[in-house]
Amino acid sequence: MYRRSKKYQQLRAKVAKSIAAREQKRIEGANEVEIPPLLPELRKKIEITSFDMGEPITITFELFKSDRIDCYKVFVNGKLWKKRIGLSRVLEGIRKSLPRHSSLV
Repeated sequence: MYRRSKKYQQLRAKVAKSIAAREQKRIEGANEVEIPPLLPELRKKIEITSFDMGEPITITFELFKSDRIDCYKVFVNGKLWKKRIGLSRVLEGIRKSLPRHSSLV
């Protein structure tokens, strides 16, 4: 068996003490249970106002809580669009539904 130097023994004692303190802290904190905050029903609201056709047209996307944390139930102008869809797909739908218009000049 190898001999341990005094410096190495002091280091081992310091590490053992910190491990014991961390374990004690974990045991004391085990009684405290963190309850995550409840998410609101309406999570996000996106309003798009288009001034291209003479009079302003406003389209409202309302993203409600769904059964998954990273998905939404989406209503467009009050009508259900998708029951469960992610934010990137919502933004893709916005991009595709607003086509480019040629300039009138």
